[in-house]
Amino acid sequence: MAQLNIRNLTVKFATATGSFTAVDGIDLHVDPGEVLAIVGESGSGKSVSMLAVMGLLPDTATVTADEMTYDGRDLLRMSRSQRRKLIGREITMIFQEPIASLNPSFTAGFQIEEVLRLNLGMSRKQARARALELFTAVGIPQPEEKLKSYPHQMSGGQSQRVMIAMAIASNPRLLIADEPTTALDVTIQKQILDLLMKLQEDYGMALILITHDMGVVAETADRVVVQYKGRKMEEADVLSLFESPKSAYTRALLSALPEHATGDRLPTVSEMFLREDAE
Repeated sequence: MAQLNIRNLTVKFATATGSFTAVDGIDLHVDPGEVLAIVGESGSGKSVSMLAVMGLLPDTATVTADEMTYDGRDLLRMSRSQRRKLIGREITMIFQEPIASLNPSFTAGFQIEEVLRLNLGMSRKQARARALELFTAVGIPQPEEKLKSYPHQMSGGQSQRVMIAMAIASNPRLLIADEPTTALDVTIQKQILDLLMKLQEDYGMALILITHDMGVVAETADRVVVQYKGRKMEEADVLSLFESPKSAYTRALLSALPEHATGDRLPTVSEMFLREDAE
């Protein structure tokens, strides 16, 4: 069974005046069938870490690691062709803002059929039949009609379901979901999270869930990695993290949950973190 192992991952971006470190020595792993949440504020390096795994960072990025392996295969030493055979088949990713990820010039059906034809070598007829199965599996209403729809003709929740369908099309063993409920209303957020968890269980996939929402972490994760400014602050199983967080930053994140509000305004996570750090 495949496992992702990362040790001492560092990502630096070239700038006009030198370089900027976005990820600074991160260690993490995810086991087969496990749900790992990577949590932290915006800018903590969560998405960059996973884009490094996917090989999707721009040329301005320099990625180094003591280890970055999947199923014993070295992701950093793979050729581009070897990596293309792995990414999109065994490892897939759901990106933030589905509307921005879908091509507005093509129907949703065409886009998922292209994934099936390119990655799995299906004929047009096979790809159309499989696309219909996938749209049905992710709960898109009137799936035959929605295959013919363009992204702008679909709601945000429907577009996200299309992205999920594309991500599971090749029966991946590892699915990375980057803030999959961003910009969706609360009811749709729950539907999408419930769908992801059902698919994870049905397909037996490992799931890495990138989020800033500790409520989502509590409902979904087996284990949690907490990041802050590119560094790992803490790693624990979800129960231990909520019952006895070890780092000041994790405690600040938990204290920022709405149920802990005592006045007109919750202090920011950074305010609480700095306050506790000073104490």
